[in-house]
Parts: sequence; structure tokens; C-alpha cells
Amino acid sequence: MSIFNEKRLQKEIFKIDRERMRRGWYSDAYFSNTVRILNELSREDYLFEGKSDIKNIDCSGVKNGDIRVEMQFFTRRKPCSIVAGVDEALAVMQECAGYFNERGDFVNTYDSLEIEAVQDGTFAMYDGDPMNVQPVLKVRGRYRDFAILETPILGVLTETTRIATNVYNTLVATKGKDILFFPARFAHYKLQAMHGYAYSLAVQAYNQKYHKNSRAMVSTDDQGGWWGGKGGGTIAHASIACFLGDTAETMMQFARIMPEDILRIALIDYHNDCAKEVLMVMKEMFAGYIELYRKGKTEEAKKYKLYAVRPDTSGNMRDESVEPIGDKALDCGVNPRLIWKIRETMDNAYKDWNLEEEDLIIAKKWCEDVKIVATGGFDIKRITQFEQLGVPVDVYGIGSSLLGNCKECGTNNDYTADIVRVEIGGEWFPIAKTGRRACDNPNLQKV
Repeated sequence: MSIFNEKRLQKEIFKIDRERMRRGWYSDAYFSNTVRILNELSREDYLFEGKSDIKNIDCSGVKNGDIRVEMQFFTRRKPCSIVAGVDEALAVMQECAGYFNERGDFVNTYDSLEIEAVQDGTFAMYDGDPMNVQPVLKVRGRYRDFAILETPILGVLTETTRIATNVYNTLVATKGKDILFFPARFAHYKLQAMHGYAYSLAVQAYNQKYHKNSRAMVSTDDQGGWWGGKGGGTIAHASIACFLGDTAETMMQFARIMPEDILRIALIDYHNDCAKEVLMVMKEMFAGYIELYRKGKTEEAKKYKLYAVRPDTSGNMRDESVEPIGDKALDCGVNPRLIWKIRETMDNAYKDWNLEEEDLIIAKKWCEDVKIVATGGFDIKRITQFEQLGVPVDVYGIGSSLLGNCKECGTNNDYTADIVRVEIGGEWFPIAKTGRRACDNPNLQKV
């Protein structure tokens, strides 16, 4: 099952370094060595002189330098993966499959390859048996034309699929609550676009499977660069410092200056007293809102609609609004008791605003509509605990745990590629290392 209707990303979006990739710059050296040997054998018109694993077939006329093979690529993450990176893998082959002729010119042979591939966003199952896999990509063609591309293709598939699957599994843990994608600071900036694309695939895959409507929310423009998303987020601790520690004033100026379509999310842990901070922010923001609302300026008033507050208390600190019970795990960081305290504070904030009777209903709804974005070291295990307890988190902001290997699933995220067939005399014969064989996947499509 795929989340897309046969539409692939254009190769230009990936900005492939084709000159160096064609020469094996990004390839494990043994692939480059293999290509060098096969090229030389092709020039020599070498015919096979060894003992073949293929029984009852005369292989003495096989030209090893020009051997045509079938290679399959598959993931080893259990029990399933959200496949991603296929479009980029195809772009790598489209740009870089081929050889250099005697004049040193590159001859592109992509059109001679027979390729089957799944769509990005497809689910691929793996039960741990490498004899029973679901290939996400199959390539048939002269091996020396694409051998050096195995390393970068595996890397593209592994990295992108890992992120997509991590996000998908995390969405399952949140039960569909929105995830703010916050890992930009934990990886090289050149990976942002690919990571953000993988994240968007996971959100769409989750929505399709569970009939939800979770939104894709990234923190940088580059994370949304491949699919049209735009970076958003909260104010920063640094911005509060620029306003001399006044969080409410920081938010008022943010609301006044920034376009309305940018969500107003207040960071509330600057002084390590989230309940007190949230009261000050909400009082100022609502005052700005109701003043414009009373004047009939309803559209302008929306600029002062507080979308959410975000506690980001460090794991080694206890927020002042949390009564200590002597257990660091229960006292410190963004813990359930802190979230419940914030929710209660927000829901009742309007009661102390000395409002006119007609404004009370507006204020009550305004307060109850403010969401809580929880950040600070959240992973699947911690999110699951929060959800089991019914902690009133509306959105989770998650960073590094979306990038790493999956500890919970007890397996690796690697992709593997194997030659599983060779062509001899116009017919295809099975040949693979022990423990592997040619497999099929009903989601494969001819490219």
C-alpha cells in the first residue's frame, strides 16, 4: 500500500553530485575494484574459465565482464518499515548508471536497465528471515554499469526509511497527536530536506492507515523543501532574553509583527515557573485579542490567538509549580504533574481577569483552546507512558529520538542488496549467496 498515486519526485530536486558519484567517490572501494576488473575483462573479451554454481548449463561462453544480473534491495527492520528514499535511489541510477569510454566520456546506460520499484511511503514487511523478504527495488542489467551505485543507494534507502519509520511508530504511540519535527539541530544541515521528506511520508502513511488527520509540522524551511512545507515553531529562549526576560512582551511583539498564519506558541519555562509564566502570557495575549474583537476587528484579533504553550523544563530541574515528592523521575523535567498543572492553570486563567459578563464566555473558550506542546527528551517509551496516563498533551515536539536506531523494535534499520539471478544465453538463472534468494513484492512497479 502506498500513500501516493504513482507520482515520484523529480530527479532535479536531489541535486545529485553526479560527476563524483559516477567515479565511485561515494562508493565502498570494493565496488570500484569490481567495476575496474569487469571493465578490463570486457576489453579482453574474457570467457568464464571457472566452475559454475549453475548446474547442467554450459557457462564456458559467459562474458563475465558484461554479465547481466538481477539485484534486489530490501530492508531488515522488523516487523515493518515505511519505505522512503526510493525516488532518490532512482534518481541516482538515472544520473549515474553507465561507464566511461576510452576517451573518458561518460556513457549513460540507464535506459538499458530494467527496474521495478515501490512508491515512497509503501509499507514493507520483514519477519527476520532473509529468505522471505519484500524487495523495494529490483534492477536488471549489466552489473558493471551500476555496481558502484550500491553504496549510495543503500545509504539513501536506509537513512530515509529509518526516519520515516521512526516517525510513524512515534505517531502510533501518540495516537495521532501532532508531532513537531525538531531534529534539525541533531544532524548535519544538508540532511534536513531528506529528513523532513521522510517525516512527511510517515505522517501521510499514518493518516491513511488510521484514518486520522495529523498535520506535518517542521521547524525549518529546508525540511519542507521537497514537499512544500514551511518551517514553524515557538519563540526561543534567546528571543525572551532579547526582551530582558519578559516572556509576555516577547509574545506580544511576536503576535503583532509575525503573519497570522504562523502559529503563536509560547515557550513558558524561561523562569522555571511554568504556571506563573503561562498566566502572564495568556493575560497579555487575551487583552490584545479582546480589544480588537470588541472593535469588530475580528481578523486582526486572530493575531493574538494563542495556539499553544510549550514547557521545555530541563530533566535535572523541578519546575517551581510542581510540588516536590522526593523522586527525581516524578519531580523533574516535563513530567505528567507539570502538564496537568499547566492545563488546570490555563483552563481557569480567565476567572481572575475582571472581565465584563459578555466577555467571559469568549475568554473561557479562548483559554480552553490553548494547546500544550510537550518537548524535552520525548521518545516512544515516554510518550506511551504519558498517553496511558491520559496526560493532556496536545502536541509532542520531538528531536533526536526520531533520528536514531530503534531500540524498542529490537532490530537494525539496514538495507541490503543481493544479486539473486544472472542472465545466460537469454535466460535468467537463480544465483545467490547461501541464505538468500530472489523474492517478490506485489507493490513493485515497473519504472
